[in-house]
Amino acid sequence: MSPFLRKVKTASGATAVQIVEKKHGRRTIVEHLGSAHSDAELAVLVEIGIGKLNAGQDQLDLEPGRRGVPAGTAVIESMRSALLVEVIRGSWERLGFGRVGDEAFFQLVLARLVEPTSKLDSLRVIGELGIEAFHHNTYYQALRRCAARGYRDQLATACFEHVWTGAGGDVSLLLYDTTTLYFDAESEDRLRKVGYSKERRVDPQIVVGLLVDRTGFPLEIACYEGNKAETATLIPVMEAFQARHQVADMVVVADAGMLSSANLKALDDAGLRFIVGSRMTKAPHDLAAHFRWHGDAFTDGQIIDTLTMRRGAPDPARVNTRAEPTWDPAEHPAAWRAVWQYSRKRAVRDSHTLTAQANRAQAIIDGDQPAKKARFVKTTGATLAIDTYALERARRLAGLKGYVTNIPAQIMPAAEIISSYHDLWRIEQSFRMSKTDLAARPIFHHTRDAIEAHLTVVFAALAIARDLQARSGRSLKKIITTLRPLRHVTITLNGHPLDAHPAINDDAHDLLRSLGH
Repeated sequence: MSPFLRKVKTASGATAVQIVEKKHGRRTIVEHLGSAHSDAELAVLVEIGIGKLNAGQDQLDLEPGRRGVPAGTAVIESMRSALLVEVIRGSWERLGFGRVGDEAFFQLVLARLVEPTSKLDSLRVIGELGIEAFHHNTYYQALRRCAARGYRDQLATACFEHVWTGAGGDVSLLLYDTTTLYFDAESEDRLRKVGYSKERRVDPQIVVGLLVDRTGFPLEIACYEGNKAETATLIPVMEAFQARHQVADMVVVADAGMLSSANLKALDDAGLRFIVGSRMTKAPHDLAAHFRWHGDAFTDGQIIDTLTMRRGAPDPARVNTRAEPTWDPAEHPAAWRAVWQYSRKRAVRDSHTLTAQANRAQAIIDGDQPAKKARFVKTTGATLAIDTYALERARRLAGLKGYVTNIPAQIMPAAEIISSYHDLWRIEQSFRMSKTDLAARPIFHHTRDAIEAHLTVVFAALAIARDLQARSGRSLKKIITTLRPLRHVTITLNGHPLDAHPAINDDAHDLLRSLGH
């Protein structure tokens, strides 16, 4: 069967144009003509393909050179997304990542930003961007160099220096959280283990800890065994950060999952200040005086600044005084400062959730739903019943949110404590970016060094993405989809090379101007 033209959609949304030949029932790619990101590019590639097919009707000549191409025919020599590559490389240098001095590693980060895919398929992405790709072994060697030459440490130092100089040395507030990344693997090893998963997965996984500044810009990343408790990851990350940068005066913000007495004591002993979310089980004890003197009455936005015991219950006599105590580290060594706030909007949301949970519990008791663990279902022998005490207590606390800290009120007011904690959405956004835009999971590596190298690539890509987004006000996806189709083309016509530049629309012009290009 004669060769024919085939158009195939790629994972990036581009259209690959190929000359294909069918022999013995199998299709073989004779030549890959390129990938088009616009109708104009597609028309050019199709025209080139038709010309090659027509020229080869008697004898198809697709070897390098100009045989089989009619005189006067324009031939595309190369197409490259030069503007996109320049923007990403500019951010790479701006952040000080050039100190790594490894072009293959940069290209892996570039591919991760543009179109996250496997390390092997990154060669296609790099080639479509118009960059001459290395041999695939060179990229795997770059991953091995990543561990041997301490790329993670160099990048983390550059990130810290960027924040320190660009934000006036503001690393006073740091946000910490963890996530899990799973593997397509059947068996566990020393690092990849089955552990707690919010998605109820049973695949081997690792726990990844990420430390960012108040804007969500990454400063440290670390990985731990998949069955390691989240609370056990915070202190090692903070100790590594302190040792690397010799910074002591910081406030660490983390969610209630990090709330353990050992964690808080370790942070305090290290001279670090912290703000963590409190557990609702603490509210009845912390707010006992309020409930005695004011009942369940709260006003929208009301803040109660009080104490929470490090261990056990507070002194029962504390409720005899209407005024809440003011926390002082010397005066209250067995307690931390606790800040509670009531929100009417949160109360409405909490009430709806509690009603749904109560209805679900009743359905299980009535046999309308399969019996399984559910909130407010109390088991006495073989009898199921609604736990009315727990339900009423939960309704009484609806609308409340608590925060635990070791920062005295004279240094940071309660409203600022709450505001600082609410910045945690920025690290959640960074994790979402790493999982979606940068496709950090699943991971297909199996050795620790390879996994660490993969996370280092993701760490560098996340830093560049945050930098580009902060300066342009656009999402990473918007930046890629705007700039990637703007292709510089080199055409040969009658032996003369011609360079064609892309037409830049207003949106792309505004984007490039915001990024200094």
